[in-house]
Amino acid sequence: MVSSAKDLPASSWISIDGRLILGARAVRTFAYGFQSVLLGVYLKEAGFAPWQVGAVLTATLLGSAALTALFAGTADRYGRRRMLQISAIFMAGSGAAFAFSTWYPLLILASLTGTVGATSGEVGPFLSLEQAMLPQTTAQEHRTRLFSIYNMVGALAGSLGALAAGTPVLLQQALGMDPRMSFRTMFLAYAAFACVALWLFTRLSNRVEVISGSSSGYGLRRSRGMVLKLAALFSLDSFGGGFVVQSLIAYYFNLRWGAGPEILGPIFLGVGLLQAASFLAAARVAERIGLINTMVFTHLPSNVLLMAIPLAPSLPWAIGLILARHALSQMDVPTRQSYVVAVVDPEERVAATGVTNIARNLAQATTPIVAGVAMQVVGLGVPFFLGGGLKIIYDLLLFRMFRNVRPPEEQRR
Repeated sequence: MVSSAKDLPASSWISIDGRLILGARAVRTFAYGFQSVLLGVYLKEAGFAPWQVGAVLTATLLGSAALTALFAGTADRYGRRRMLQISAIFMAGSGAAFAFSTWYPLLILASLTGTVGATSGEVGPFLSLEQAMLPQTTAQEHRTRLFSIYNMVGALAGSLGALAAGTPVLLQQALGMDPRMSFRTMFLAYAAFACVALWLFTRLSNRVEVISGSSSGYGLRRSRGMVLKLAALFSLDSFGGGFVVQSLIAYYFNLRWGAGPEILGPIFLGVGLLQAASFLAAARVAERIGLINTMVFTHLPSNVLLMAIPLAPSLPWAIGLILARHALSQMDVPTRQSYVVAVVDPEERVAATGVTNIARNLAQATTPIVAGVAMQVVGLGVPFFLGGGLKIIYDLLLFRMFRNVRPPEEQRR
């Protein structure tokens, strides 16, 4: 028996549980926003080499994949809310570890919790659980709209968090704080935001839970073949994306142009604002041309722009290209999430989101360390060419394989 949105008050199209999930998303991604900008710079200031920075990012993505796999397989047995709460505790612990130590093995261990903010968004266990819960907090016709708002909230919060990445400079100038201590203060704030998310998760009702009679194949039955194909394609996209996670982009701008947190913060604020606008636009575009078409036709040009960034002759040109790229690059995110939960049975949603997110995380986890080595040995711009090229291949394959597989609302047109 699956809980539904039938219990919604007449005056609302989203339940209280949906609003709590959106609130937790905002708090969490605000923290991801500033940590993703500061992480690479902090590790550089602590004396770590590019390959070590890449290894930290790889560790957090591998940990994310492992935790997602574990929670996707057990959430409907032990409770989705409980798994979200455990994830928030891990997030708080990882922030505390970076705040109090620069011992490299401990940083790797903290990264393996999968809750370190390597990107302005997130790839951790929170995503699969929340994506499975969201359709149960609204009616079917509002599903893509809700996913767009879910991602818009994350983008806005992440962009404000990126702006807050300039706080260490303010602390140093206004209070004379030691540079390393100013960074550690931000990691403590990261842990505090995780505790706020934990409290919000304790307020969720049992309507976000689901009771499923089968757990074979991670709960995949009718849709298993289709989900595995999607997972393979998404892994290719994420493999390319791993070359250009936000921490590495910030690291690139710092090495190539000398851009510090006071410049990087406003850049990624702009990135987040453009992403937020694109999320809302994605729902409207999808209503007109369909989910798959929206995913492909917005993603392709964004990847061409990505490959042009290392060719920029100056910092303003590079900033312009990255902003233009992010005005389009994330429109596939809410449409992809909505598509996955729409083409599977309700009882398969945790499994479907879990499998596809695990595939994305594992693929993305293998590339940051390669990108770090490539930047050090071959050239700073190499990750942008590799990432953009692989993403273009993904776009073409996705369109070829799934353009005729439509969600229920598109079949009725």
